[in-house]
Amino acid sequence: MTPFRNRLGAVALAVAGILFLLYPALRPWHDEETAAGALASMGSNAWVASHLFAMIGFVLVPFGLLALRDVVRETRAERTAAAAVVVFWIGAGLTLPYYGAEDFALHAIAREAADGAAFDLIELTDAVRNGSVAITTFGAGLILLGVGGVLAAVAVWRSGVLARWSGVPFGACFALFLPQFFTPAAGRVAHGVVLMAGCVLMAAVLWRAAGGQTRSTVTLAGNSRSANLPMA
Repeated sequence: MTPFRNRLGAVALAVAGILFLLYPALRPWHDEETAAGALASMGSNAWVASHLFAMIGFVLVPFGLLALRDVVRETRAERTAAAAVVVFWIGAGLTLPYYGAEDFALHAIAREAADGAAFDLIELTDAVRNGSVAITTFGAGLILLGVGGVLAAVAVWRSGVLARWSGVPFGACFALFLPQFFTPAAGRVAHGVVLMAGCVLMAAVLWRAAGGQTRSTVTLAGNSRSANLPMA
């Protein structure tokens, strides 16, 4: 059962990578400092879908990290992998409320503005995005996501059972998740491409490792049956 769960974790990680690419690739890129640009971006269905993709990705990644922890069990990387799971999960928990406001609240505000509601769209958008508690928890969450990603890469490197370099793109991209918000659209899409590659690469490595676990389990079971035959 454990190898099967680990392969499910690998699949979850690969799907998360695809979603992290769709997030910037499908996100509308207009000048959100203007009312027209903010309305065009936030009022679109693509805005809702793209941010939702990112949120689902944050939920799925820890399942891949749980598979990593299991694959490196009883190696010197086990504690590091376990720490990666915990830190990433806390980071995702702190990040998701901000994404929810960015996605659903700003979309609702933009739709009201499109229907002629009497309020300043830019001012209200700024209030949602830049409230002191909201921006602090969001920043802390993104930092923890970066730490969790780096811990996962370190666990892969130290495990001795996985290719050392296979976790590096994953860790680097999550470490850069906060800084990439300050780059133009092309930079954010490029980050999404590399992050997808990092997630899929690590997923493939975990999938193969789970296959090795399956073969080991079958071999041990076969040896156990052979040992018991004289007692029958």
